[in-house]
Amino acid sequence: MDNKDRFTLEKIYHCIDNVLSYCADSHNLKEFESNPMRVEATVFNFLQIGEMANNKLSDESKEAMSEIPWAAVYGMRNRIVHGYEGVNMAIVWDTIQNDFPRLKKAIEKYLS
Repeated sequence: MDNKDRFTLEKIYHCIDNVLSYCADSHNLKEFESNPMRVEATVFNFLQIGEMANNKLSDESKEAMSEIPWAAVYGMRNRIVHGYEGVNMAIVWDTIQNDFPRLKKAIEKYLS
């Protein structure tokens, strides 16, 4: 992995860590949604993660980290950006709770 990809992966990791930190005191979707600032900060980080995954990481690095579902990461960004009827917060919450801890752990493996 070159320095540019490593830097991008560190930024993605930082965004994931931010989201998990923002949501640490939320125990369910209702609590998560009760704070609009938390929701906006979280969604912003989702967008950043998707953009970096698609446009900043080289194809070679993504192939080397093939257990990470890069297409799904970018797909989530697209669902948020193009969700003209609104963002489905249940999907966002589910991703935070179920996917982000695994994604964070997978990225840690490549950063260590």
